[in-house]
Amino acid sequence: MRNTRALAAAGAAVAVLGVAAPAAVADGGRVPNPSNIVALPSVIARGGQLTITVDGCPNGGHATSNAFERTNLTPVSGGNDAGRGGIDAGRGGNDTARGTATIHQDARPGSYDITVHCSGRSLTRPAAFTVIGGVRGGIGGSSATGATPTDMAIGGALVAAAVVGSGVFWMRRRAEKRI
Repeated sequence: MRNTRALAAAGAAVAVLGVAAPAAVADGGRVPNPSNIVALPSVIARGGQLTITVDGCPNGGHATSNAFERTNLTPVSGGNDAGRGGIDAGRGGNDTARGTATIHQDARPGSYDITVHCSGRSLTRPAAFTVIGGVRGGIGGSSATGATPTDMAIGGALVAAAVVGSGVFWMRRRAEKRI
């Protein structure tokens, strides 16, 4: 019975090491692949600042899109998972890179892709962020051309209806007081 338990424990240990060893060897000589492209905010107005974060980019790289100029990505200092026992623990490095892009003032509203290039590899995230049309703040929503003749006619009709309605109400109240 003791031999069976010892044999089962030894078999389990060999199985665990057999699975873990190739992964450890493969990880030592790996070329990182860019992954997990995050663009914040995900909805942005023209002229706004977009922060791009990419995993698997330990030496930095660059990001491109039709909505902004080529933007450099720099490695983020400090360990992403180092010290927490995560996948980066033991390597002592961080595979995350970050950059800030400014959206073109003439970018059309809609969804845009981001393509990241780092370590000789590329990754595209479709519809990574959405550009919305800019707003004309500070003028209260008015237009530069002023009121149109139709706007003036509608406003005049509303004022006339208010005057007539007030006159009718006043005349009725006056008539009720006489009775």
